[in-house]
Amino acid sequence: MLKKKNIRALLALATHGLLAASLAACSSTPLPPDTGCGVPGGFCAPAAPIASPPPAEASYTPPPPVAPVRTNPVDLPPSADGRPLADGAARAGVRIALLLPLQSDAFAQPAEAVRAGFMAGYERDRQGVTVNLVPTTDSAQATLDAYARAAEQNDIVVGPLSRPAVAALAAGGAVSKPTVALNHPQTDGPLPRRMLVVGLTLEDEARQVADWAAAEQPAGRALVLTGKAAWQQRLSGAFTARWSQLGLNNAVVELPSSEGYVDANALADLRARLQVDPPQLVFAALDAVQLRQVRSAIGTSLPTYGTASINPGRDPAMSAPELSGVRILDLPWTVQPEHPLVASYPRWSSDTEGYDMQRLYALGIDAYRIARELALRPNGSFELDGVTGRLSVDMGGASPAFRRVETGTVYRDGMFEAVAFGR
Repeated sequence: MLKKKNIRALLALATHGLLAASLAACSSTPLPPDTGCGVPGGFCAPAAPIASPPPAEASYTPPPPVAPVRTNPVDLPPSADGRPLADGAARAGVRIALLLPLQSDAFAQPAEAVRAGFMAGYERDRQGVTVNLVPTTDSAQATLDAYARAAEQNDIVVGPLSRPAVAALAAGGAVSKPTVALNHPQTDGPLPRRMLVVGLTLEDEARQVADWAAAEQPAGRALVLTGKAAWQQRLSGAFTARWSQLGLNNAVVELPSSEGYVDANALADLRARLQVDPPQLVFAALDAVQLRQVRSAIGTSLPTYGTASINPGRDPAMSAPELSGVRILDLPWTVQPEHPLVASYPRWSSDTEGYDMQRLYALGIDAYRIARELALRPNGSFELDGVTGRLSVDMGGASPAFRRVETGTVYRDGMFEAVAFGR
């Protein structure tokens, strides 16, 4: 397992287009910027080029070429809701191409995490499905060429993974088969008719937290605590925009920090401010270490909300009374490991273990399940209880629609208690 300081360095490279600082003194494994990975507890940092290669200790040796994984083409079982199968799917089985940048030095680690999760999903529900692994580099042109070959030989394509590759595919008019993109192209234009985007996003998580907080504090004035990092600005910006849409008031305080710790003078100023003008709740666009500092300084009485970035994990050594009662939105894979669906898949461990990698593994599981359902109803709609959240897909409109609702929890004594909330 990578040392914590190396994990922190890797996270600094990353973007939640696919899906970082430190996670309670321990950050997730670094992910390249264009995956959208790299916030504490999630994939989502700014999409900027990598200035230098990952540290030597974080290097990754691509696996040898992998032969396609195949099953005998047999009839698919009925769909989850009992609807009849798509014509042809029941007769010949479904061919799914998994298009990942396994030959890229920068993206091989996250690609391997997605591949492992995808194959875990396949092993659990493999009947009637053939999976063909299509390794490629991180070059947009190489990805487009590989996509063309994959689409010609398969019924569904899952990928690409990097943001530039997804953007190139979305803009190039090359989407010819149902395609499950694993990142967001960051475009205001309409997506191709057959492209479904299922990547994890910081902004959507922050908006869900805003809805949750508004449901519990309907007349609340929010204090938004953030930092200068790009992922923190994205979180706080999305929360405040949604909070304003709900007709509620907020104030934003940017806390300077050094080496991952909030400046002591800033904490003193914050404490004085709250004594004069206390809010009804706090949204923390911080990491777990910073939030522990903040709550040590201002107390734990204010209802406090955040995304996966403030998740300290289930390690008893990281449990602290300062975080008791904090409301955290995160993936079921992370906060509900005992849930029957989550527990039905094997946990993943590797030399690149970390929260970001675990989320990519979970994304791979759900990507397989979505692809399999698309085979059953390529132009319909469906819902799934996934390991990354409650998933809704609608392929019947002018543009494919996807929504993921993650799990709201209250953190107490190193454990997560699920909380129901509407959206």
